[in-house]
Amino acid sequence: MAIPSGSGTEVLKRAYLHANSDAWVTLITGVANHIYTILSVCAIEQVDTDTVIYIRVDISAAGSNQINLLVDQNLAGKETFVWNDKFVITGTDKLEIYNDVSNVDWYVTYIDQDWT
Repeated sequence: MAIPSGSGTEVLKRAYLHANSDAWVTLITGVANHIYTILSVCAIEQVDTDTVIYIRVDISAAGSNQINLLVDQNLAGKETFVWNDKFVITGTDKLEIYNDVSNVDWYVTYIDQDWT
């Protein structure tokens, strides 16, 4: 992606998933000429069962170039985990999440800069 030199938009957005269960799920799928600044990722365990959560970025949606950002984070039953380290994904990167038991809610806030 070229360095933006013209006008564009910058919008605060959110993505969410209710009741994820033992699956990798894409929360944000990037689009060419966009820059996504992730502000926070929240995981909320809903059924009082301990779980383990993961966050990764699939670089350029290649399926084979995943960068693990958070691995084996324990989340006790009825607890909330907030990861507010800022990071950027660009182009066709994907932000993916996983938890190993049922009923974890996920909520992500981010800034979408559109340079198309």
